[in-house]
Amino acid sequence: MAFTVGIVLFAVGILFAVCLHEAGHMLTAKWFGMRVTKYFAGFGPTIWSFKRGETEYGIKALPFGGFVKIVGMTPQEDEIDPTTGKSGADDPRAMWRFPVWKRTIVMSAGSITHFAITLITLWVLFSFVGIPDPETKNDELPVRVGPVAQCIATTWQYDATTKAAKACDPATDPKSPAAQLGLKSGDMITSIAGVATPNSGTLREQLKKVTNQTVPVTWTRDGKELSGTAFIPEAQRTKPGVVKTADKITAEDLEQGGLLGISIAPRTSDIPHVSYGPVEGVDKTFTITWSLVERTFASFKDIPEKVPNLFKAIFGEQRDPETPVSVVGASRIGGELFELGDWASLLLLFASLNLFFGIFNLFPLLPMDGGHIAIAWFERVRSWFAAKLGKPDPGRVDYYKLAPITLGVIGILGVFVLLTVTADFVNPITLK
Repeated sequence: MAFTVGIVLFAVGILFAVCLHEAGHMLTAKWFGMRVTKYFAGFGPTIWSFKRGETEYGIKALPFGGFVKIVGMTPQEDEIDPTTGKSGADDPRAMWRFPVWKRTIVMSAGSITHFAITLITLWVLFSFVGIPDPETKNDELPVRVGPVAQCIATTWQYDATTKAAKACDPATDPKSPAAQLGLKSGDMITSIAGVATPNSGTLREQLKKVTNQTVPVTWTRDGKELSGTAFIPEAQRTKPGVVKTADKITAEDLEQGGLLGISIAPRTSDIPHVSYGPVEGVDKTFTITWSLVERTFASFKDIPEKVPNLFKAIFGEQRDPETPVSVVGASRIGGELFELGDWASLLLLFASLNLFFGIFNLFPLLPMDGGHIAIAWFERVRSWFAAKLGKPDPGRVDYYKLAPITLGVIGILGVFVLLTVTADFVNPITLK
């Protein structure tokens, strides 16, 4: 139930952010005196609306975003305004008639709104909700089970091909205790041989003591305590704190000890959190925002090479957790985080999405707002050069001539959205 509620709340949050994006366009347009005739949440048939002044406000049936109608975004607009009997292009308050700097502010207001949502969300996160304490040491992490190995290589070897520790061979190497016990990702190991294991440090020490013994193990899963017995084999492993690349590890970096055959993967909610207060939270907000900006641009660069993995995921291969997700996939992840009570990760995901929307919408391609901004400044620079050269003003760009490019961009985006939505339905990324 919590999972479903989380999905709905996260999706509503995204819809609310998109409506605020459109409100940013509307409010700045009204501020400058442009004619705004419509502001709606959703698309399709109108469910409810009212008119105040010259603007109709309302809700439509399909909750997939929102829109605002500013008269005369282009000189080619031919829609007739019933209140004036004129086309948008002829209206004296048409958007295209205003100075380019005013149009730039109006067209960028949507992205600026997303940036503001990002900053406010991160400020709330750092100031009040808190983030995992960066001072927490590895040995202090709770024993949350991550990936479970099906076997154990009792002797550590370097694999020159994978540049990592050589994987075990299920045909010759012993089955891991974790596999024998049926441990799953997300389980929390609570004791071994009757000794509590509140963190990875105590787990490591206890495994040393019970090497080559069959011992009882207890763990919790979804709030239920489970138990079993398993033989703990002796194997080589890297010592705590060893961070060298595999080909640089020597005998001095290894130790003998018992192994369960798990990776420890604590959830964010498992780690002690620290908050910084409203003042220091401002500095933390801008620091992490810049880091997120860098990661967002890196993700744009990586999208083309991730598309083949989306096709593979759709047709049954394991979903790469680094592949792009749609709003459907993001809402699903948001639902899982809500179910886990991981508020820090939930807010960070919401902030990251808003930053992504804001940056993407400023790309200088139609139909994004950045495309309209680029054309407005192209017209202004072209007119300036014409005046300097004593030539007549070449006038406005004909949007109809740009229609093939616009339709091409829409087509590419449509295919990409279809791919991500399909992958998110048939093979979603999950945290469990």
